[in-house]
Amino acid sequence: MQTVIAVFLLLVIVLCIVQKNVPYKKQELLLEPLEAVSFTADNAESQSECMIFWEDDANGKSGLQLMEAVLEQMKIPYDACSGREAEKVDLQEYKTIVFSVTDLSILDETLLDIIEWVKAGGGLMVLYPPEHNGMLESVGVSLGISTMGKNYHMVEGFHFSREFMLGGDLTDYKVTDPYESSLVVELSDDCQVYLESDDEYRIPLIWSREAGEGRIVFDNLGFLEKAYRGFYAASYTLLEDVCAYPVINGSAFYIDDFPSPVPGGNSQYIERDYGMSISDFYTQIWWRDVYNLAKKYGLRYTGLVIEEYSDQVEAPFQENTDIHRYRYFGNMLLSLGGELGFHGYNHMPLCLLGFDYKGEYDAYRLWESYDDMKASLTELRRFCQELYPEEKFQVYVPPSNILSEEGRAALKEAADIRAVASIYLPDSEGISYDQEFEVGEDGIIETPRVISGYILDDYMRLAALSELNFHYVNSHFQHPDDTLDKDRGAELGWKEMFGRLLDYTDWLYQAAPDIRNLTGTELAAAVQIYDELQVRREYSGDSLRLSFEGFQDEAWLFLRVNEGTPGEASGGTIEELLEGLYLVHATDDTVEIPIR
Repeated sequence: MQTVIAVFLLLVIVLCIVQKNVPYKKQELLLEPLEAVSFTADNAESQSECMIFWEDDANGKSGLQLMEAVLEQMKIPYDACSGREAEKVDLQEYKTIVFSVTDLSILDETLLDIIEWVKAGGGLMVLYPPEHNGMLESVGVSLGISTMGKNYHMVEGFHFSREFMLGGDLTDYKVTDPYESSLVVELSDDCQVYLESDDEYRIPLIWSREAGEGRIVFDNLGFLEKAYRGFYAASYTLLEDVCAYPVINGSAFYIDDFPSPVPGGNSQYIERDYGMSISDFYTQIWWRDVYNLAKKYGLRYTGLVIEEYSDQVEAPFQENTDIHRYRYFGNMLLSLGGELGFHGYNHMPLCLLGFDYKGEYDAYRLWESYDDMKASLTELRRFCQELYPEEKFQVYVPPSNILSEEGRAALKEAADIRAVASIYLPDSEGISYDQEFEVGEDGIIETPRVISGYILDDYMRLAALSELNFHYVNSHFQHPDDTLDKDRGAELGWKEMFGRLLDYTDWLYQAAPDIRNLTGTELAAAVQIYDELQVRREYSGDSLRLSFEGFQDEAWLFLRVNEGTPGEASGGTIEELLEGLYLVHATDDTVEIPIR
């Protein structure tokens, strides 16, 4: 009995030591943000390649805003002109034209000139289905339309009829807010259909047609939202024989509120399914599954630390001395090659008195002063440096994705934050801090998270598909306490919740098996490289030459080849992703690719 007791006590001691301090080996970052002076981009304006004709109505203005964002981030210089003044434009100065026009009759006779311009070698993209009128009917045949109904079709889902977008052919996609958005058409036999509705009628939604020496692409979608940008970027790449544009190439998974104080007591749904406390569930079930998912796919989590959950917004801020779970979870995350960033001293967004939450967050308190915000960040940094002395803390995620200008300034001054990771898609209330993938004027890098949680509804899956094909990015965040919240799926049970996340990661790494798994700081560095890059494209018919300004060690680009086959690249490498779609890794400031 003494031997048994001794062995038992020894095991208890070993377990306590392991929980107190899981050892890890510091991981070197694959990429790290540079100072802005490291980039030497030439800001001289390039010759515009694209002309956007737009109409001053709701759809026309939405389409203009969407397409400007798409072309700016594809690094394709463009001009914009009201369709009513189209006759003043010299079409010969442009390679491509985009219609963000509801009533084609405002183009008047210039519409026929544009059709002839296409036949001579131009590329025309119709951004959304125009109004069905005599002018549309007069050019319908040129656009590939053989017959056209007078009604519009309610599209409730998408089906990819051929390989076109990464991950598109793996499943059909549902539309969350369908409306009568698409023309009911039949197409001529010389059209290539890439996307159609997933119902029995199979309405064509994206198609292209050769017209003389040029090409027409028609987007019969009608969804002019940020979440669909990738569809329009992919459509634009069909306009010319060859199209190349920079991408980020990064997959990041964030865990908000982790490590953080673990809620005490029990949860209705955890008690129902596992018969254990929240604390035990986090350690034995939730973290086990999330950890094993990282091992399966090589995910490198970015954990966002909260020191405590008080509502204190005035200095001085008390130190949290209950640290053994921080060491246990934090060191295990770091041992996976992950990193830790800041979520806050507590869960109060960095907003001063006077900020308007619009009645949405009654439990949140506003900070008394700018100095109080800075003091809370100073305490959080001290806390994290004491626990993880070898780590840098360069990423910040705002609580509830809310951040004020003053809070952002405090982050830079008191915490030396290099990247803010809020959200990509704006919320309906206009409270959240939504971002683009870019470098801010203050030097902080914007690295928005695109999707979240475990439910991953139809809208999120569409947005994930879109961003994978626009920026070549996946960016997802989850919370441990999602498992406690009915509104975030807790009633379904953890098995179902985790199963949905697993379905998503299976889809992602089947669609993009070689996408780079990055931490938050590494993704920020990749965004910085992408944002600073300027591209000059020269295509001679048998060779594509890409030259870069603001080049720093490497760059990644999507290359669509609609005519021909690319050969071996000099100054970089090239990999086929789908039929006609390639990933170029530039390792020199000039890349040449023969096109056979």
